[in-house]
Amino acid sequence: MQDKEQLYETLGELLFVVAMADGVIQHTERESLNKLLKDHPWAHEIKWSFDYEVSHHAKLEEVYTKVIDFCHHYGPAAEYYEFIDAMKVIADAAEGVNKDEDEIITSFSKDLTERFMKDIEKQLALERQ
Repeated sequence: MQDKEQLYETLGELLFVVAMADGVIQHTERESLNKLLKDHPWAHEIKWSFDYEVSHHAKLEEVYTKVIDFCHHYGPAAEYYEFIDAMKVIADAAEGVNKDEDEIITSFSKDLTERFMKDIEKQLALERQ
């Protein structure tokens, strides 16, 4: 599997976590997902991984950890801005963004930023030696 394909499958997993943050995937969240993916070049991969997690009744914490681990492995990417925007669209779909959804969105940004800053600091320390 190509890394880019897996990156977008990870987006599907992340959108699953946001949609399930309140314990149930709302009809409006599915509609927003379908609209979001309508012309997306990686729509099939995103939707497949979202549906996979739904059908396997995945635990949110485990899926989120898997997403963060993959993103750490993948490294910094402009696509993460797209991920955050997509998470906001799904979160806003059912009665606005709730506390749990907001925490997931904020956590994703913070987790990646902190990790990549540590990586940069390590690289700079190595270069100074």
